[in-house]
Amino acid sequence: IAFGLTSDPAELHELLDVCSRSVSAFVDATLAGIAAQIDLERDELTRGTHAERRETVALLLDGAPIPQQRAEARLGYALSGPHTAAVIWSESSETDLSDLDRVAAAFGQACGDPKPLSVLASSATRWVWATGSPDSTEGMSGLGHAAEPSSTIRIAIGPTAAGPDGFRRSHFDAITTQQMMARLHSTQPIAQFADVELVALTTADPDRAAEFVSRNLGDLETADPELRETVRVFVNEQCNASRAAARLYLHRNTLLRRLARADELLPRPLADNSVAVAVALDVLRWHGNRTG
Repeated sequence: IAFGLTSDPAELHELLDVCSRSVSAFVDATLAGIAAQIDLERDELTRGTHAERRETVALLLDGAPIPQQRAEARLGYALSGPHTAAVIWSESSETDLSDLDRVAAAFGQACGDPKPLSVLASSATRWVWATGSPDSTEGMSGLGHAAEPSSTIRIAIGPTAAGPDGFRRSHFDAITTQQMMARLHSTQPIAQFADVELVALTTADPDRAAEFVSRNLGDLETADPELRETVRVFVNEQCNASRAAARLYLHRNTLLRRLARADELLPRPLADNSVAVAVALDVLRWHGNRTG
């Protein structure tokens, strides 16, 4: 544009000099602003809000006698009423940590809480509490969509419980769920304590859990995942063939043929050992290295 307006060298020199200084000033101001923001966030992390929140949360989790009103003021979060805790973490050091914050916000929305409490447990882990519960299918679906862009993000959710004691209990159950997911190298993005409590207990000793699975499933352990899922759903539906077929979108006769095939593979008939078989199949379902 400048060369189209004039061919006078003096005018061009003056115009281009102004443009150059403007660009330089913009770049310098931007870098200074970024540096100031980094310093501010580092200060908050080490001496300000984040550190204060971590300290207050640690006192609450330890059951220390901190006045509830004081704790609420420091956290900006009400301890009365119901809480649902979550542990949100990444299994990759290359994950953009802002993704964890985005998923934490989505967890709050799933619980109906626009301002969940989020605490930095580590550079790749967030401890989060929200009022309410993400029990609705719509809420869980939205949370799953939030975690989808990063395949390395995992979410462990505790049960909903009330008051300061519920604040602690829900968190510790979320931690138990996280530990189970890590222990089994689970590829599932989300786990709720209510769904995995029995699996968490069963797999506390990995070697004995593997023996339990093999002893109760026999050749079904390495069978087609579709066959294993059919048996699992059948037992979960109280061994009701009609309900299981409807849930799996199968014809009842197809379901019965699969169950007959499963009986051929099991060490003991399913009717005689359905509870242990269901637990073993749940362990496989959450086991990242053995799900087929």
